Amino acid sequence: MAEKLIRQPRDFPSVEELLKCRPLAADIATLPRPIAAELVRAVVAENKRKLREGKGRLTITSLHRDIRLAVSRARRTEVTRVINATGIVVHTNLGRAPLSESLFDAIRQTVTGYSNVEFDLDRGVRGSRGLACENYLAALSGSEAATIVNNNAAALFLILNSLANRKQVLISRGELVQIGGGFRIPDILKRSGAKLCEVGTTNVTGVADYESHISERTGLILKVHKSNFVQAGFTEEVELRDLVALAARNGLSVVNDLGSGVFVPTKKLTGYAEPTVRESVHAGADLTCFSGDKMLGGVQAGLIVGRRELVAKIKRNPLFRTMRVDKIVFAILEKLLTIYLNGDHLSEIKLWNILSVPEAELYRRGRAMLDELGQPDVLSVEATKAYTGGGAMPEAAMPSVGLVFGGRHKAVALSRKFRQLETPVIGRIDQDRFILDLKAVLPDDLELLRDSIRAVIG
Repeated sequence: MAEKLIRQPRDFPSVEELLKCRPLAADIATLPRPIAAELVRAVVAENKRKLREGKGRLTITSLHRDIRLAVSRARRTEVTRVINATGIVVHTNLGRAPLSESLFDAIRQTVTGYSNVEFDLDRGVRGSRGLACENYLAALSGSEAATIVNNNAAALFLILNSLANRKQVLISRGELVQIGGGFRIPDILKRSGAKLCEVGTTNVTGVADYESHISERTGLILKVHKSNFVQAGFTEEVELRDLVALAARNGLSVVNDLGSGVFVPTKKLTGYAEPTVRESVHAGADLTCFSGDKMLGGVQAGLIVGRRELVAKIKRNPLFRTMRVDKIVFAILEKLLTIYLNGDHLSEIKLWNILSVPEAELYRRGRAMLDELGQPDVLSVEATKAYTGGGAMPEAAMPSVGLVFGGRHKAVALSRKFRQLETPVIGRIDQDRFILDLKAVLPDDLELLRDSIRAVIG
């Protein structure tokens, strides 16, 4: 049967006809009907434009192909499972820290029905939201009190707005950092109502630089951990304990923004000693804030620990309600913090599972996969470098192992093909070679990764 040509606008089927068209039914059904209708309408309009401009040969078959492509592209904007073969464990673009299935199993009953998230079971009245979670966090950090908001940017904003609104905040020029997505410390300061007061220089800041700027207008001293970059050469910064001593002499508070935030030693696993939350508390920081979905290995949240009266003041801020978290976040964090308190993080938290896999085991996995694939000559197992990611330990390159493609396979084309799989595989390109780094590939994903490679290279 000859293909039906589209020669004039009236040859186009209506949007409703296309939505009910049997060849497109399976594709259309994968999207909400109003979204699918809008996509079909847009594809028809684009094809009508091509017809008016005489661009190409239009057929019903080509129209269907364009609709399928538009539906596929729309579906790929939905949150979907991917295999992380980038070698970056806490990958900001891939959901940051992976979560353990056991966490969801533990909270399933709590979050799928009703819960006492804001109800006092003893007194039968409205209660405090997240009370257990805050208590566990305070105990783990060694602080007087704790609270939780929806991310670390919100945590810092609330701290500044609550404690230094219309007051100066002293911060070293070397700590005016920007993290991913264009988030800049100076911008948060400005929006919070605090006034930025830069001290020292980009590479050298001493105690005297802070001291010379203290006045009656000063609200607090802010220290920001340079977690996503390093400075080398002629550099100097003030230790947290020295800032605390300076602040105490002048009746000020010190806030330490740790960014990623970690509770366990990292030197053995990553080769770099990341400052911990407990170290910040013990050094005397009045408040310390950090993220919940990076080195903690949990969900997106901003965690604040420190002095009881300051935490209470933050919770009284009217803006606190706009940044609070829901029952799912509290439930997961309760279980996560319990794991840390029990000392079971290496076995029970997926982030630490991944970081603790030795290089020898990664080699074993890579060679086994090569054997299962029949030792293709375009693929080799080689030593690579992996990174923690998530704005933490930028120079802590961990030994890793990667499946490296060579021969006729072009890196950019391979990267695209792997991304277009039903379960996308995200690798990396290094020196014009495509690499599937095994460091962050979960054990349960190894078989699927093998099948994905087979599907791409044949």
